[in-house]
Amino acid sequence: MRLRWRILPLLLLGFMAPAAQAQDTRDELVKRGEYLARAGDCIACHTAPEGHIFAGGLAMPTPFGTLYTSNITPDPATGIGKWNSDDFYKTMHSGRFPDGGLIYPAMPFASYTKVTRADSDAIFAYLKSVPAVNQQNRPHDLRFPYNNRSLILGWRTLFFNEGEYRPDPSKSAEWNRGAYLVEGLGHCGMCHSPINALGGTSQSDAFKGGLIPMQNWYAPSLTSNREGGLGDWSIKDITDLLKSGISARGVVYGPMAEVVHNSLQYLTDEDVRAVAVYLKGIAEPAPPPPAPSTLPSTESSLLISLGRTVYDARCATCHGPQGEGKPPHWPPLAGNQSIQMESAVNPIRMVLNGGYPPGTADNPKPYGMPPFAGVLSDNEVAAVVSYIRTAWGNRGTPVSARSANELRSAPLD
Repeated sequence: MRLRWRILPLLLLGFMAPAAQAQDTRDELVKRGEYLARAGDCIACHTAPEGHIFAGGLAMPTPFGTLYTSNITPDPATGIGKWNSDDFYKTMHSGRFPDGGLIYPAMPFASYTKVTRADSDAIFAYLKSVPAVNQQNRPHDLRFPYNNRSLILGWRTLFFNEGEYRPDPSKSAEWNRGAYLVEGLGHCGMCHSPINALGGTSQSDAFKGGLIPMQNWYAPSLTSNREGGLGDWSIKDITDLLKSGISARGVVYGPMAEVVHNSLQYLTDEDVRAVAVYLKGIAEPAPPPPAPSTLPSTESSLLISLGRTVYDARCATCHGPQGEGKPPHWPPLAGNQSIQMESAVNPIRMVLNGGYPPGTADNPKPYGMPPFAGVLSDNEVAAVVSYIRTAWGNRGTPVSARSANELRSAPLD
């Protein structure tokens, strides 16, 4: 009898092991899905300010009207509670709802189509684990004819190439991992590529930079070394910027600060390095010459003279008398690519509105820049931006007071 009682617990353990093992496997899948959802920055669009996580409702202004993001919590009535993994993969991969309905391309399915089935299943498992929120999706508010979903068929014909990411056999595994994250889950091309009048981007223009619609920030080219191209950056400087928001070469502000805060800081060191290797690899070898100034030479000279006065009074304490900065918290302005880009939107906005880099684990108490909109006139803003774009060997061009005035009332987010 004693022998039987000794054997019984072993038998029970044998019966329980598969269930416990399955739970461990499920937990690992959910954990991996959470990591991948972070890599895809799903929370940024599918969570409204002060709203429940992944319950949608975020307003997304576009040139065609306002779109509202959807509820992707596991609520069966208003979310994705009735979906299965096949439904979710179809949505990610083909840009269609489970019933075949067309999805507006503000949802970056043109990038998500590159995500593997295994990663899609992991993300779905994670989303099924978050709290369900009963919140109806808000109808989009689009102007005619853009409220006609059948027009998306034309957009898809021009700009959508369905298919998972295919590794380039001529590149390293690290480069391919970076490409997968940047081109797929990270959907970096949504901001860092020019958007044409039809709301799309041609393959030849991928990652060449562009104004982010309705946000009045410029996402620099990731290929041009005169803009955001990282060809002459060290891997460490790139990974520092992506992981912490600051590096010896610069600091992120605006929409990119949100990306670092919500997404990039949570990536593993290996994945951040892979992204850095890929970004450095797609940069062109040399910067093109600067575009000529459209301002009369007399006006440019007066602006730059005034700009030096404003700079010495307002900026030199932090950024140095010669624009050398005090890295990493106060970035250098001399030789700073973001200052010299063809578009002067970002430096004008920083002077007007100021800002903070993201708070991250590696930089929990970021140093910010104060706004000067209340103390500098449009002429003074244009002057100091013109000065920093042309001083210390910088190869930017002067900007006009009109440009400063147009951005003075731009939304802050």
